Amino acid sequence: MKLLLTFTFILALSSNITAQTTITGTVKDSSGNPIPGANVYLDGTYDGSSSNDTGAFSFTTQETGSQTLLISFLSFETYSFMEDVATMKNLNIVLKEDVNSLGSVVLNAGTFSAGDNSKASVLTPLDIVTTAGAAGDYIGALQTLPGTSNVAEDGRLFVRGGDANETNIYIDGLRVFQPFTATTNNIPTRGRFSSFLFKGTNFSTGGYSAEYGDALSSVLLLNTIDEPDQEKTEFQFINVGIGGGNTQKWKNNSLSVNAFYVNLKPYQNIIKQRVEWIKPFQSLSGEAVYRHKFNKGLLKIYGGLSYTDFELIQDDINVPEGVNFGLKNRNLYINSSYKSNLSNGWKIAAGTSFANDYNDISIVNTDINNQENSFHAKVKLRKRFSNRFKLNFGAEQFLNSFTEKVETSDFGNFRTSNNNNSTAAFTEANIFFSKKLALQLGVRGVHNSLLEYTKISPRVSLAYKTSSRSQISLAYGDFYQSPQQEVLKYDTTLDPEKSSHYILNYQFQKNRRTFRAEGYYKSYDRLVKFDTDIPEFNSTYSNLGDGYAAGIDLFWRDNESIKNFEYWASYSYLDTKRDYRNYPSQATPNFAAKHNLSLVTKYWIKDWKSLLSTTYNFASGRPYNNPNESVFQNSKTKNFNAINFSWAYLISQQKILYFSVSNVLGTDNIFNYQYANNPNANGNFSRRAIRQNADRFFIVGFFWTISDNKTDNQLDNL
Repeated sequence: MKLLLTFTFILALSSNITAQTTITGTVKDSSGNPIPGANVYLDGTYDGSSSNDTGAFSFTTQETGSQTLLISFLSFETYSFMEDVATMKNLNIVLKEDVNSLGSVVLNAGTFSAGDNSKASVLTPLDIVTTAGAAGDYIGALQTLPGTSNVAEDGRLFVRGGDANETNIYIDGLRVFQPFTATTNNIPTRGRFSSFLFKGTNFSTGGYSAEYGDALSSVLLLNTIDEPDQEKTEFQFINVGIGGGNTQKWKNNSLSVNAFYVNLKPYQNIIKQRVEWIKPFQSLSGEAVYRHKFNKGLLKIYGGLSYTDFELIQDDINVPEGVNFGLKNRNLYINSSYKSNLSNGWKIAAGTSFANDYNDISIVNTDINNQENSFHAKVKLRKRFSNRFKLNFGAEQFLNSFTEKVETSDFGNFRTSNNNNSTAAFTEANIFFSKKLALQLGVRGVHNSLLEYTKISPRVSLAYKTSSRSQISLAYGDFYQSPQQEVLKYDTTLDPEKSSHYILNYQFQKNRRTFRAEGYYKSYDRLVKFDTDIPEFNSTYSNLGDGYAAGIDLFWRDNESIKNFEYWASYSYLDTKRDYRNYPSQATPNFAAKHNLSLVTKYWIKDWKSLLSTTYNFASGRPYNNPNESVFQNSKTKNFNAINFSWAYLISQQKILYFSVSNVLGTDNIFNYQYANNPNANGNFSRRAIRQNADRFFIVGFFWTISDNKTDNQLDNL
């Protein structure tokens, strides 16, 4: 009996031994180089090994039949295939680079990102609001980036030879229709929205995504905070106003509210102004953001309401007593957005925005009342089919109604209204050929019911990583934009204006240092022209205008060389001419300076508990038209220079004393000249200079935060 049991055991052991299979092969990359240390194993088992220095591997298994072999290694895509284990001999495995791993190529031509999580970031959210001279306005900070022109008497974004109306602003992917506070000529405006709302910014100076349209030059994308980190209360006391805010959290919900009141009268009584104010600028604004977190989605609802009121006497060389101008503005903006993960890897983002803007304007003996209602709805679907192919597509609807009533003792009454509606669809694919090479292809189609046109806009970007620290990018795109409301209220038979962008970008990043160089060419076609000084009801309109803009933008940032000190420098060269509005021929517009330079420094002094910041802005003289000369736009102003300074002192962790001054040296900058309509006795046209309203602008403030962790402060809002 014992002999029989022993014989049975030997047979069983022999059977197990003969059932073992040896799996062998090598692991290499796409260039044929061996990959040592790759993990090779059968899925669902403990059978496997690692590749050696030559990429070879070998291990045995008792598994039989069809099995799945997995091969993985850091920064490469996991490779898998299913076969009978008996055939897994002398395998030649080639791993592809993981295109989503650290150090992969990024599609960034024409785009500046400001976000802590972006691989292409050149700024952080903190930078946007701690730049001296920006006065807490994100637009002011962006004007220190290359590609922008410093048009200090306006305050909006002028990008690469385009005027301010050629840039659109979006919050969470939805259009903001009146993003700036109401103002008048030569009184600079600022953004309507509180800087603390936003977690990241993407500023495209050209070649932007097919998802966005109706802008010839640029888009600015602002992304709000998804979820506040804690409950807190904030107070702001400054020499021109007072404000406060509160954030509450409970379960899956949070609510943030804030309000701010500005009145410049006390300030202007102390600081001499070049403007005769009858009723100095004052405004009241309030905002609220509600957020609700679902299991797989997030809903955000934003609402903002603002009132603006002022009256002044504007200098006019043709009106000795000046021009009386008064403005009352009310603006309501509501934005709701929802994003969620769907089944099978699909993601959805949808939302709506609505704006109501009302103006009551008084100009001498003319009263103007206008109202604009704007609505935007969008839905977008995205899916990553693999690490190498991503697709997103969507559709959006714009509804816009405008009405205006003009009453004047000279011409009687005038009324106008229109409904400017458009429907758009877009699709875009990201294709990653390797870790070094990526392509983005997009197309956008839009139909406008008022102007009765349908346009198709192709967009394409290509990026190639030249080394572990650098890459080059190319971008091309066509862009269309409807004529502005100042024209549409008189003529609705025009075509959209068009621009085409060509961009070449180089970027290098290492050890918290960034260098970026970008060359571009932008052509304009079918620009709107008219035969009067400004658009009027009896003007003759056409799409016969054209032009171009070409230049080079340079950017350098260093956060590493000096402890607690960081700086960035930007330079832009711009060559642009256009034939538009009432221009007799192609010429460089007044807002476009050939050379723009900015230098921003920030230094944290620990012993002083202080953040010191300086900004230097330079722009070469801007062209203007001198009727005493025969050539149109042939004269230039003197160069623009301004040094700005700010000091934030932490009294305690949550209390900040803040001081800033713009144009420290009081440089008398001249932006343009206004000439008399008729020559004097000597046959010359007299002129007056258009300059800044005051030599300097001072801000003194106290900022107090009360929060759960007792460490939060408003340093990122200054």
